[in-house]
Amino acid sequence: MKTMLMRASMLAVLFSGVNLMYAQEDATTSMRDYLAPEKTTRNVFEDPKIASPEYDGIKVVVGGDFALQFQGLDHWTENKNLGVVTGTTQPNYLVDMGNDFNLPTANLDVNAYLAKGVKMHLRTYLSARHHNEAWVKGGYIQIDDLDFIKPGFMGDIMKHARVKVGMDEINYGDAHFRRTDNARAITNPFVGNYIMDSFTTEAFGEVYGFYNNFFGMVGVSNGKLNQTAVKGTNWNSPSVYAKAGFDKQINSDLRVRLTGSFLQTNGWNTGSYLYSADRGGSRYYYVLLTANDPMGTSSQSTGRFNPGFRKMQAFQVNPFVKYNGLEFFGVYEYVTGQKTLTAPKGRGSYTQLGAELLYRFGGKEQFYVGGRYNTVSGKDDADGATLERKIDRYNLGGGWFMTRNVLAKVEYVNQQYNNSAVWGATSALQGGKFNGVMVEATIGF
Repeated sequence: MKTMLMRASMLAVLFSGVNLMYAQEDATTSMRDYLAPEKTTRNVFEDPKIASPEYDGIKVVVGGDFALQFQGLDHWTENKNLGVVTGTTQPNYLVDMGNDFNLPTANLDVNAYLAKGVKMHLRTYLSARHHNEAWVKGGYIQIDDLDFIKPGFMGDIMKHARVKVGMDEINYGDAHFRRTDNARAITNPFVGNYIMDSFTTEAFGEVYGFYNNFFGMVGVSNGKLNQTAVKGTNWNSPSVYAKAGFDKQINSDLRVRLTGSFLQTNGWNTGSYLYSADRGGSRYYYVLLTANDPMGTSSQSTGRFNPGFRKMQAFQVNPFVKYNGLEFFGVYEYVTGQKTLTAPKGRGSYTQLGAELLYRFGGKEQFYVGGRYNTVSGKDDADGATLERKIDRYNLGGGWFMTRNVLAKVEYVNQQYNNSAVWGATSALQGGKFNGVMVEATIGF
């Protein structure tokens, strides 16, 4: 009952704020923009390095997100032998998919200005696919000035530097800036995230350097999703990562950005969460699940793929080009690692490719149409006899920003898996496929 009341209250707040947001769409909201720029500007990646607002006391901005989908997906498989239903002699079968609404998701954000150039962010999942109850996602403190030590302290250095620490998503790759983070779907032009969804929340520290249109970052995390000081039998070791890029508005019509990221995990029991840490869950509910598969919160990753590597190295390159209303975003990702401690057959590897092409139009580019292609292929180990996995997906869709905070989008999605025994003798993923229409409405403020 408490959870239902919480959801109902959050829904009422979100929708009661729509008229206010619409009325203030063109109003000056400099502090809100500074504290949460992703809510008011599309195609924001790292926070821009700009002059910090003057500090005249703590400022707190409370925001939130709400997302709801109507799902109309079908699925089937070429595998004719799915085994038997557990505890019976009846043949196993795919769950029967209908057309209906998914569980609504909601976030609560608290953003605070604590000193000149010092901002704090905290996000709570009020309702998610993996956790129906309220659950803290994480947070961080970002430091762009050291005036809290002494006015002007190291000012020449801090004009080009930033320090960010917390327990939140690490800055590996650019795809995580455009992904859906539970209910925050307003930065994602499509409904689903990438097949290999590179996103993890860990205890981290990052140091940035900015010079003209170039930037670089080095970071370290403890490699853990769930935190504990108890060592037990775990082989714990920090993860290290880095990023470098170029981002420039060439002229009023053209913006060009190119980044490269690297991540290395060094522990066996830590650093294995890069493609499995999302507690928000996939948008494609229950696809290719059978009667024997867990349902509900236990099936949150349907439609995604996790290589399951330990002690892995991952690389991601992301080009972004925007010319007037035409927009391109790309993903090249290569990951290699071990599936077992001894890796007798050598390290496996997977490659992910992704390309988005959008056209935004309207007086404020409030409409867009476009497509995305995403493919993943590779092997679990280096043995030449090992079979290859391959997944292909394409999305076609469009959206309408009714205000800068309210987005409605629709897409057609088609995803298929290669017909190989590598998925498992009785797995529905062997030759599996799903397709259909998704409609999503989201609010972010």
